[in-house]
Amino acid sequence: MRLSELKKTLTSIDQLTLQLEDGTAVPAHFHITEAGLTTKHFVDCGGTMRKEKYASMQVWVADDTDHRLSPKKLKDILFYADPLFESEDPEVEIEYQRDTIGRFGLNFSNGAFILTSKETDCLAKDQCGVPVKEKLSLSSLGSSTNCTPGSGCC
Repeated sequence: MRLSELKKTLTSIDQLTLQLEDGTAVPAHFHITEAGLTTKHFVDCGGTMRKEKYASMQVWVADDTDHRLSPKKLKDILFYADPLFESEDPEVEIEYQRDTIGRFGLNFSNGAFILTSKETDCLAKDQCGVPVKEKLSLSSLGSSTNCTPGSGCC
């Protein structure tokens, strides 16, 4: 979800609900302790310079169980952070601590914000010798194809 999508969604809901992809709810008394722009400037394993930017927010669950962050208050926090984004519309990344701090993407479904899993990947497979597998769909194999181990069909 991009920052602009988050802001738009906040205008259409009455309460903030966060949950993990497996349906586990983030306690309703969570805080957003910071919002900002995270920039990652790096070199991939193939030697290509890259830069990624995220609108980052940190979710923290405290002991004050009476606390409830409203959509309006989160919009206000994002308004204060707007100068950091320099008119860009980055993807939103959420930091949330379970056993350790995890970084999550963000989606919205059925009235709740969903913290989505992020995965690592090699960005230069062609440069570092990782074989790139061709993806085939089952329909492209046809019914007459004899798919056997070692045939390369799967």
